[in-house]
Amino acid sequence: MRQEWVAPRRGQANVSQMHYARQGIITEEMTYVAKRENLSPELIRGEIARGRLIIPANINHLNLEPMAIGIASKCKVNANIGASPNSSNINEELEKLHLAVKYGADTVMDLSTGGGNLDEIRTAIINASPVPIGTVPIYQAVESVHGNIEKLTAEDFLHIIEKHAGQGVDYMTIHAGILIEHLPLVKTRLTGIVSRGGGIIAKWMLHHHKQNPLYTHFDEIIEIFKRYDVSFSLGDSLRPGCTHDASDAAQLAELKTLGQLTRRAWEHDVQVMVEGPGHVPMDQIEFNVKKQMEECSEAPFYVLGPLVTDIAPGYDHITSAIGAALAGWYGTAMLCYVTPKEHLGLPNAEDVRNGLIAYKIAAHAADIARHRPGSRDRDDELSIARYNFDWNRQFQLSLDPDRAKEYHDETLPADIYKTAEFCSMCGPKFCPMQTKVDADAITELEKFLASQNQDNLTPV
Repeated sequence: MRQEWVAPRRGQANVSQMHYARQGIITEEMTYVAKRENLSPELIRGEIARGRLIIPANINHLNLEPMAIGIASKCKVNANIGASPNSSNINEELEKLHLAVKYGADTVMDLSTGGGNLDEIRTAIINASPVPIGTVPIYQAVESVHGNIEKLTAEDFLHIIEKHAGQGVDYMTIHAGILIEHLPLVKTRLTGIVSRGGGIIAKWMLHHHKQNPLYTHFDEIIEIFKRYDVSFSLGDSLRPGCTHDASDAAQLAELKTLGQLTRRAWEHDVQVMVEGPGHVPMDQIEFNVKKQMEECSEAPFYVLGPLVTDIAPGYDHITSAIGAALAGWYGTAMLCYVTPKEHLGLPNAEDVRNGLIAYKIAAHAADIARHRPGSRDRDDELSIARYNFDWNRQFQLSLDPDRAKEYHDETLPADIYKTAEFCSMCGPKFCPMQTKVDADAITELEKFLASQNQDNLTPV
């Protein structure tokens, strides 16, 4: 679809959506997104020009179906996949990708750190994906020096970033906000630095006693991103890894730097979203969202969770979906899912499914709470189907139709029960929804009540 769209742009110095938006040009991607969001193309263009909305769309990702991340659009969900040295392979990752797309992931991040040729895995994922693909290039940079972080140079980082851009990656997590002067601020934390990318940069700075090379070479990264229209996902290297560490000095110091980097990228018309925590108690989530908007000039916020409690390993897709729904309500643009395997191991296909559905629920709940036009239409339609005992229509409207049908059929599998006016919870005699109250009956009741002495109807 995008072959003809991007052909005239090739060879230009800056092909970013923000660059065109600021020139008053509505690209094909903006028009496509406007239809998906039921918004006007001019509103989409204006939000991109302002920096409040991004369309991650590398000119080399031709099979992409463009989407938007921003406060004006629906709340989005990202799913993480990726092979590791200990588990998984290219076929498993493609299975996870297809499953993520099937269940509604708006973007997918390839976080592969091993388990095969990383270039082959990434290329296969991009070629198979209709949704934007994000990566963390620092992972491959470390792999390229066989884990010897101290040997990494700025050129190593830039080489890998350019490689990912050329392969068609739509957005990249760049850990440029953690500075050498921030490191003493983590001393009082319970869990220190929990970001893999942040930990790598911290170790490099502690060894060399030099400033973060991604920060000092940020302008060179900007130049790469301009040529391919790669969006920044500014990494939160100092995100809290437990509720105790939430909203501390280290996190907020990095956030201020991320705001500065956001505005630096905007000076070159490069799109930016900003990553956020992490683990945050419910009473601090609103503060975190509003603080990010303030520090980062309303650039789209992209949060991992946040987890609202730390005591539920194996169920962190639930502890984090609670925080994600609140964050989306307060204005977060995209939620990064958490699977039941968080803190425990590499997620498999079923974990991807469970984590993604939990986050689709959170994002949809946030859209309802923000009163986005049409956001409750599907809920109302499913409620009507439920009241009418239209089981198949309920399944169709569900976020996970297969799971809904599976649970219904565990106890009532025969086709005759797809039209039955009951389920196995109440049985055929006790379902309250069998009490159909039509309009004529209500009208007669209203007439009766109007004719009575209300005192006589009051219970003793």
